[in-house]
Amino acid sequence: MDRQKLFKVELDYIIDKDIKKSLSIMIDLIPEYFFTIPASSTGKYHPSYATGDGGLVRHTKAAVRMAYELFGIYKFPQHTKDLIIMGLLLHDSLKKGEVEEKYTRFDHPVLAGEFIKKHEKELKLNKEDIEFLYDIISSHMGRFNTSDYSDVILPLPKTPEQKFVHMCDYLASRKVLDVKFDNDNNIIDE
Repeated sequence: MDRQKLFKVELDYIIDKDIKKSLSIMIDLIPEYFFTIPASSTGKYHPSYATGDGGLVRHTKAAVRMAYELFGIYKFPQHTKDLIIMGLLLHDSLKKGEVEEKYTRFDHPVLAGEFIKKHEKELKLNKEDIEFLYDIISSHMGRFNTSDYSDVILPLPKTPEQKFVHMCDYLASRKVLDVKFDNDNNIIDE
């Protein structure tokens, strides 16, 4: 599978060449399971397009597309938009841990943020951008920041950018919003 080709549309949303290169590097580091698992094992928390083989990829693409569409009414600076796209593409990248575990890790938002920090030296981003990515990814669960199955309390989104990322992820998980995909997992514009 050509990971760069799979996310070509999403990479092309990014203008800043250093952010685009950094995201390309991170895409190649995402665990292999990410590309095959569903967004939700039960289907309870995601629409039908996010179920089955590749469901997490489709959920991720839908979340990025939500951001891209909403940028028309949320006026963030271009650099911020580029980082938001990167953050959304990576927000569930360690959903089952860095090495695949049996179940979804409740702390996956923090794991994904730390994964970027772990590879900071390989990326073309400054410390401020790395911290921004950590903050928008680690808080992407919004008010769903506690679980009966974990002692972890995830950070709540506080800034407009953190709330925006949560909103895009939330919208991509709503069953009432149907996103159509082609056989290559690209969103079909109708």
